[in-house]
Amino acid sequence: MTESLDHRFTKFLLEAQALKFGEFTLKSGRKSPYFINAGAFNDGRKIAALGAFYAEKIAAEIEAGNLPNDIDTIFGPAYKGIPLGVSTAIALTSDHGMEVGYTFDRKEKKDHGDGGMMVGTQLADGMKVLLVDDVMTAGTAVREVIPKLKAEANVEVIGLVLSVDRMEKTKDSDTSAVKAVEAEFGFPVFAIANVKEIFEAGQHIQNADGTPYVTPEIKAAADAYLEQYGA
Repeated sequence: MTESLDHRFTKFLLEAQALKFGEFTLKSGRKSPYFINAGAFNDGRKIAALGAFYAEKIAAEIEAGNLPNDIDTIFGPAYKGIPLGVSTAIALTSDHGMEVGYTFDRKEKKDHGDGGMMVGTQLADGMKVLLVDDVMTAGTAVREVIPKLKAEANVEVIGLVLSVDRMEKTKDSDTSAVKAVEAEFGFPVFAIANVKEIFEAGQHIQNADGTPYVTPEIKAAADAYLEQYGA
C-alpha cells in the first residue's frame, strides 16, 4: 500500500529533526508543545527532498484543478523562502516537466549592478506567481510580500503553498490564519500536511528503538493546545 503524502512528509520531518517536541514560545507569544524548524533543512539532500514534496503537492493541486498548469514563477520570500522557491522550481522542472522560474525579494533595494528588489525571474504584468513559505502563524509574511509583488508588476498571485498548516486561529478571531489569508487576498492556500495529519502519522512512525515518535503524552499535549488555539 502506497503511503500518503502527509505520512511520507511527516516521516521526512522527523528524520530531518525538523519536527521538535517540548515547549516552544512562538512569535505570537503562544507556548506550543511542538515546533517546525525550517533551519533543519540544512544540506543538499534535505532541501532537495523538501522541494520535491512542495512540487508533488503543487502537481497534485494542478491535477485537481485547484491551480493553473501555466505557473510562471515560484516566489519565496526572503530569507527562509529563498531555498524553498529555488528547490521547488528545480523539482517541478526535473520531476514534473514544468518550465517554471523562481523569484525572491531583497530585504533592501540594490542600487548598483542589475539593481532592483527582485532576484531571479523578473516580474512582468500578467505573470502567474505561486508563493511558497514554511509555516503560517498569523499571515504576516504574506501581507508584507503582496505589496512588494504588486509594486513590481501587475502579477496574478494564484496561491500559496506551505509545508505545514498549524490550524490555529488568529489572535483576534476564531478564523484560522489560512482561512483569513484566503478571504483577504482571494487565492487558495495549500499545505503539504496539517498538524492533525502529522500527529496522526507520527503515532505510527517508530524511533530506532521501536517506540512511536508521537507518544500518548505528546499527542495529549498537542490535542490540548489545539483545543485552546485551534480554528
